[in-house]
Amino acid sequence: MTSVAGPEEPHHHGGLAAWLRETAIIVVSALVLSLVIKTFLVQAFFIPSGSMEETLLVGDRVLVSKLAPGPLDVSRGDVVVFKDPGGWLPDEPETPVAPWRRVATDVLTYVGLLPQDSGEHLIKRVIGLEGDTVECCDEQGRVSVNGVPLDEPYLAPGAQPSELEFTTTVPEGHLWVMGDNRQHSQDSRYKQGNPGGGSIPADNLVGVAFVTVWPVDRWQVLRNPGSTFEDVP
Repeated sequence: MTSVAGPEEPHHHGGLAAWLRETAIIVVSALVLSLVIKTFLVQAFFIPSGSMEETLLVGDRVLVSKLAPGPLDVSRGDVVVFKDPGGWLPDEPETPVAPWRRVATDVLTYVGLLPQDSGEHLIKRVIGLEGDTVECCDEQGRVSVNGVPLDEPYLAPGAQPSELEFTTTVPEGHLWVMGDNRQHSQDSRYKQGNPGGGSIPADNLVGVAFVTVWPVDRWQVLRNPGSTFEDVP
């Protein structure tokens, strides 16, 4: 009697290899996509200090659009992340970290899966663009841009527009930036002896913060307060 062979059973190891290959392709694709997004479109940062309270609190995570400057313009009132132009951040001692953890953190940050730390970056609000004259203070203690006094709704409760009097014209290719928590912000006002007269090079901008994503109860869109600057020529 001739026996009829049944269907051949799939090879177990071949199935496992195929699954591992597909998983590797998915993971690598996700990492490449995340790296492309971080490099050209959006990057996450966390807030290390209270200089932008109460718009941003310590520990908040924000997303930063890299389309400005670039396809989009930076405007007065935008909240921007920028690289330290030199002398803005104090030298801080490094906290000992296990080598494996440092490598893992660096890799995940590089591809955009972890928020960028504050090591070389700051976050402030743009008050003056190149060519603007920014000064303080008028009779009511307000900051003025091109002779127009500003009513600034984003200031921290109880904060003065500035405890320091100043007058400056923003050089070409620079921005004048200030924190919302003015009495706790080392910003352009205190760097007037630096190159640029306290203004930061626009080339140092990473981008414009547009949303707070963490913690969940702090989720908010960071809208530009256009009405504050609408009368500034």
